[in-house]
Amino acid sequence: MQIVCKYMKPNVAIIHDTRRAKADEKYPVKVRITYNRKQKYYPTNIDLTETDWKKIHGERVAKELKDPKETVFGALSKAQNICDGLPVFNFTLFEKQFYTVRSNKKSLANLYEECIARLKSEGRIGTASSYQCSINSLQEFRPKINLEDITIDTLKQYEKWVLEADKSITTVGIYLRALRSLFNVAVKEGLISQEFYPFGRGKYEIPAGQNIKKALTKADVGKIYNYPTALGSNPDKAKDFWLFTYFCNGINMKDIALLKYKNIDGDFIRFIRAKTKYTTRKNSKPISIVLSDKAKTVIQKWGNKDKTPDNYIFPIISKEMSLEKQYTTIQQFIKNVNYNMGNIAKDLGIDKHVTTYTARHTFSTVLKHSGASTEFIGEALGHSNKKTTENYLDSFEQDTQKEFAKKLMDF
Repeated sequence: MQIVCKYMKPNVAIIHDTRRAKADEKYPVKVRITYNRKQKYYPTNIDLTETDWKKIHGERVAKELKDPKETVFGALSKAQNICDGLPVFNFTLFEKQFYTVRSNKKSLANLYEECIARLKSEGRIGTASSYQCSINSLQEFRPKINLEDITIDTLKQYEKWVLEADKSITTVGIYLRALRSLFNVAVKEGLISQEFYPFGRGKYEIPAGQNIKKALTKADVGKIYNYPTALGSNPDKAKDFWLFTYFCNGINMKDIALLKYKNIDGDFIRFIRAKTKYTTRKNSKPISIVLSDKAKTVIQKWGNKDKTPDNYIFPIISKEMSLEKQYTTIQQFIKNVNYNMGNIAKDLGIDKHVTTYTARHTFSTVLKHSGASTEFIGEALGHSNKKTTENYLDSFEQDTQKEFAKKLMDF
């Protein structure tokens, strides 16, 4: 019995060599390379009974067979990758790579640990959390997964596994973009050859989730603005901060929490987005927001009374908090705003999921309906390229198409 990777020669397979049993009635599992009618066998250092050999090919295997299965198929993947990467195959070149082991090689888990530590030191706690979720998921999928295990087939199997666990395609994308980033680091550091790079066109392409954005109409925003709330209550605060996002170029809550009085420049607020502070340092430029009278009212109502330039405008977080504490505090603040805005929307009969993100998308959509260019909207939102803004406005384009379709029926 054998499993064969189908591709142009040489042929790679794993076989159960049952010609001679060992004392424990087990037989060695080997990698077989066939090239120009010549066959050579390479040990995987795994011996299995005939029953266990059949079992490791099932989707679910017993706990004691997980490591043997991983080793066997890891050896198969390694052999396949080496053969695919050789411009001209010969057994000597193959064996040189197949038997090469780096004693100083970092594991995939090491790469994740280093990256997560760096992200935390930069205050990028949310991204660090996303990377931690990525490695947790990968290790749940395959407990001892390492760089050489990351093949096109492995990535396809992982995607299928995540989706079968009732998680979204967006989750797959988030986790695998983190993995791709670290694979790029591994290639750059020489930990693995570029020839084994599994991502990109013609290889494995990371899926992009369909992020359905639903903007409110200006009429809906007006209803929210005029909605009566008890002064100083949680709904009152949620409504004001939601409107502040809308009034101020769709600024997100993390950036609101990090605003300091020194960011106020007359009738403008100027700041660099926390999200792009480190990722686009070469071309990052401050976002400039006009401080409308309505936005100023929110600052006067909820802002810190101490207007020292280095003091936060809003008392959401404090400088004494650790970066992790600041992150969890901001997340809880967002959760509270979303909860109260959900109740307000329901009370107003707004049949949409209203969150802080809705305010940002509503701002951009209202601008688009007003005739603003994609470039202008992108600059207002703090996007680093036009494609990001175009993706952001996809749902607007769909709404516009529907409006034009309706007009065709106006006889």
